[in-house]
Amino acid sequence: MPDLVEVYADILRALADSGVRWVQLDEPAYVADRSGAEIDALREAYTRLCATDRRPAIFVATYFGELGDALPALLDTPIEALGLDLVAGRDNLQQLAAAGHLRGKTIVAGLVDGRNVWRTDPRAAVAAGAAVTGLADQVAVSTSCSLLHVPVDLSAETALDPELRRRLAFARQKVDEVVLLGRALRDGTTSLPEPVPPAPAAWRDDTVRGRLAALRPVDRQRGAYSRRAAAQQARLGLPPLPTTTIGSFPQTGELRRARAEHRAGRLDDAGYTQRMRAEVEQVIRLQERLGLDVLVHGEPERNDMVQYFGEQLAGFAATEHGWVQSYGSRCVRPPIIHGDVARKAPMTLAWSTYAQSLTERPVKGMLTGPVTILAWSFVRADQPLGDTADQVALALRDECRDLEAAGIRVIQVDEPALRETLPLRRADQKAYLDWAVGAFRLATCGVADGTQIHTHLCYSEFGEVITAIDALDADVTSIEASRSKMEVLDDLAAVGYRRGVGPGVWDIHSPRVPSRDEIVDALRRAVAVVPAQRLWVNPDCGLKTRGYAEVEASLTHLVAAAVELRDS
Repeated sequence: MPDLVEVYADILRALADSGVRWVQLDEPAYVADRSGAEIDALREAYTRLCATDRRPAIFVATYFGELGDALPALLDTPIEALGLDLVAGRDNLQQLAAAGHLRGKTIVAGLVDGRNVWRTDPRAAVAAGAAVTGLADQVAVSTSCSLLHVPVDLSAETALDPELRRRLAFARQKVDEVVLLGRALRDGTTSLPEPVPPAPAAWRDDTVRGRLAALRPVDRQRGAYSRRAAAQQARLGLPPLPTTTIGSFPQTGELRRARAEHRAGRLDDAGYTQRMRAEVEQVIRLQERLGLDVLVHGEPERNDMVQYFGEQLAGFAATEHGWVQSYGSRCVRPPIIHGDVARKAPMTLAWSTYAQSLTERPVKGMLTGPVTILAWSFVRADQPLGDTADQVALALRDECRDLEAAGIRVIQVDEPALRETLPLRRADQKAYLDWAVGAFRLATCGVADGTQIHTHLCYSEFGEVITAIDALDADVTSIEASRSKMEVLDDLAAVGYRRGVGPGVWDIHSPRVPSRDEIVDALRRAVAVVPAQRLWVNPDCGLKTRGYAEVEASLTHLVAAAVELRDS
């Protein structure tokens, strides 16, 4: 730390010499649990930076939660300004009050939610801002965090329901809210906009609410795993080390053009269905030729794993231009959950049953789980997240039952966001995991013992939620593991995980094709921890971003590696 701080001090001098008057340094890591040593390091670092002989004024920005012990530590230093998230970190205000009047410092009050799309309640925000103004010499108004997380401008969304539109604020509108609140606090303006009215009655679904009220503990439980595993093996007849993929196959430019043409009305429903069915058949035939044991339909019809479902569920709305960054250069259009969620009709049944009609091998039904649908949507703020998750779970439960009734023997319910959505403070994590696990089990526990439930997790290290992964009670869990060299298997063994597991043996985030020997080595490491009769062979994640040439070569090596280990 001392060496790093000296580098920052040099940068501050250079910026001051260039005429920079203020520098913002972001420290969001301190809204999570931190040790006493880490708090001391924070205090020491900013005390040293503030002692730099020539420097701009320092503004330390924090967001996504409450600072806890880091707040007095930062106030002890000579920094000129401190930014506090007063939306996700409401206790920050109470802590600030306990510090007494702050002379010579500016508090940047994050009063406008930068992570969701709902309009700010102006009266509540002004009340919170007024409380801050009595605690510091200078107060500025801002958003709670960067506006990276929301779409740019609501004015482009002319097709949205006016009842919904009047309740929303995208980045451009949130800037207007910041200006309005700043003027109100500075000038004492009393003519604030009226608060957003309660949701209209049309957004309420009493049938869904009645179903939730009638739920019993047994609705989130399945039979003993040993009985399920025997029934599934009798029905599926799979070899040891069965091979499969995670769900999606390459989304080619031709597929994307077909979806765009269909959306624009230049390709009719019949032509679109024909094009997608041709792709599904190509994917099925490729998997059969390569020798995979459990197949997927490839998901050519899906624009995104959350948006696809949001566009088919009541209580959701889709934007036309509401793009936000997902990762790297990839952007998505998160749907908006504004009302009670219900399934209007089967969402995946036609594609899954068509794919299954093409082959004797089992084809997985593919669903996105309730936790991930919430995590990658803009969610209503007028009821607990767990209630909304259960509404989504009921819709998925109905879909699972329809898939099962139509002869689909394996259903995968993906939850890649389970770890991502974990609250930053340990004190909040149990409540989250309770409702998250409960929602997944509500979605998946309505099927018979002989129907195999898979889940898939990726994009994270899972040690912190390994007990919750076990509690999902999926028959098979496929999990990203190639980069960590199977470390997650030790975590699973430590909590007594005794069901099927598919640790990824091919890093699909790279275009590199793994050799058969590499996959064999990975599987040998896995077999040392997990008995072969419970081990599945699969890539780390879906193949949407890869090209067909590398997919075919990699899957050829994957199947050959599995066969080699079966015979050894």
